[in-house]
Amino acid sequence: LTTANSLPNKPKEIDAIRKVCQKGRMVKVKPTQVDVFIENKNGVLYFFDIKTAKPNMGGFKEFKRTLLEWVAVSLASNPTIEINTLIAIPYNPYEPQPYNRWTMRGMLDIDNELKVASEFWDFLGGIGTYPELLDCFERVGIELRPEIDNYFDGFNKF
Repeated sequence: LTTANSLPNKPKEIDAIRKVCQKGRMVKVKPTQVDVFIENKNGVLYFFDIKTAKPNMGGFKEFKRTLLEWVAVSLASNPTIEINTLIAIPYNPYEPQPYNRWTMRGMLDIDNELKVASEFWDFLGGIGTYPELLDCFERVGIELRPEIDNYFDGFNKF
């Protein structure tokens, strides 16, 4: 993927892992901890790795490895499960422009491995969750503004 000889395709990647997940010698691995785990009412699994809004290229290689490792470990235990492993970026620093990091091109299947801002929050809490969350942060920020300013004034003395 890093050489861009092939485009990422998460469903094909999962199928390829599923075909070999119970063959050969099993090697114990300690996968990265899942940040958010969801199982829907149909038993479909969703594993999220929450990341900063502006990760670098090296980060995306490791993120991809983590996503595939989660698939492999899960399918080795139960090859019939339906699993989705995704990167979640809680906010879009480029708003109102779409999130577009050159560093993720060629590494992630954007439609199947990435949820940014409203896609992530609305997935978790239903449509409209993200604007409600932003509104909460804004209200708290306004209420606590004097306290926040006072705290950071201590750093401006240098």
